[in-house]
Amino acid sequence: MGKKVTAADVARVAGVSPATVDRVLNARGGVAKDKEARVLTAARRLKLDRALDLRAARTLRIAAFLQPPENPFHATLAQAFANQNKGPNPYNLQTKVFYVGPEDSPAEMIAKHASSYDAVIVSQPQDTALVSALEHLAKAGTPVITLATRVIAKDVIHVGPDDYRTGRVAGELVGRCLGREGGSVLAIAGHLSMAGQAARYQGFRDVLVERFPRCQLLPLGESRDSGPRAAALVDSALHDHPDLRAIYNASAGTVAIADLLKRRGLAEEVMFFTHELMSERRALLSEGVLDAVLDQDPVKEVAIALHVIADAFGRSPLKVDTTEPPVRIYFRESL
Repeated sequence: MGKKVTAADVARVAGVSPATVDRVLNARGGVAKDKEARVLTAARRLKLDRALDLRAARTLRIAAFLQPPENPFHATLAQAFANQNKGPNPYNLQTKVFYVGPEDSPAEMIAKHASSYDAVIVSQPQDTALVSALEHLAKAGTPVITLATRVIAKDVIHVGPDDYRTGRVAGELVGRCLGREGGSVLAIAGHLSMAGQAARYQGFRDVLVERFPRCQLLPLGESRDSGPRAAALVDSALHDHPDLRAIYNASAGTVAIADLLKRRGLAEEVMFFTHELMSERRALLSEGVLDAVLDQDPVKEVAIALHVIADAFGRSPLKVDTTEPPVRIYFRESL
């Protein structure tokens, strides 16, 4: 029979004192995050307890900075975090959601709250102050995840699809649905200050230019995630281009656009494509007002982000396979 592994063995492998091992494995707290991660990793490596109960470790507190829930996608993200808090939660993580409104500074809100949390998740438009705040946290050893919306910053992990490639898929879908005759196409972004939105539009445009020359892309609209503004952009496009054949809405405002098309009697004339299979978009797809929805599964994205954080603290026996969830296309017959 092999020699029984002791706390001293774990301490030696982890490079900490036996007292630190005792504090971590018995959830007494007061241990730096990096040391806690090293102890848990060493304990598993030495098979101190094959069924090491992650729930026994102290609760890791995570701050998630999202856009207001008026944006359906961010409302879904927030609900996914709430469900994770209440679910099996094997990694013992608890997430607090902070909503950052259009008049708020993400960097200032993060600076105000982040020091009280073990990790930070962000889904916000890119700006210089935000990049600086995230890089400061990452340099100090705090795991930082950008979720769904990429912020280009050093030592930050992004969880979400490849937006440029997703845009190309959307362009291919629209171009093929319009067929050989093509026609006028209106694309609407939410906030072009979001790197993902800009990349998505670029991919969409590139495919239409490369493969579907009969599709004429109208000037890009920016809704700023406002439903009324998105509908107004469509209304203006229909006035200037009564032959409009397709709308690609890459952000919020889908319901407002659908209502406008139905009022105008154009729901069956103008093809309509959007992202994220929320309940109201599922209904519009079933009704035939939406022709297709590209879905990146925000619930899955939240699960991946939490897995990445658990892994950073040595709480997951399995490595994260990918931080890029697949994008799926749904038609009415997919429901």
